[in-house]
Amino acid sequence: MIEKTNDQLTVLSEVIATLPIESQTALRDPLDKLNSNLNKKYLTLKWLQEAISQLRVDVKYLIFDLEATRRERDEYKLKWENR
Repeated sequence: MIEKTNDQLTVLSEVIATLPIESQTALRDPLDKLNSNLNKKYLTLKWLQEAISQLRVDVKYLIFDLEATRRERDEYKLKWENR
């Protein structure tokens, strides 16, 4: 999707370059702002994807810890009952 959008922006930039200089000047700033905003959104999306991946790993470790703690509890409970 990112490549497609970049390709479309490149095509749009090429089309703008064929226009008269007054039109180019009028359209260049909005195009640059659009490009900048899209880059910020892609960076934010990438950061969110990394954060979600890390959260998944953290949750797996927490589940592992919880299961280990439950096993330990059960072992100590058995030892306590059989003393």
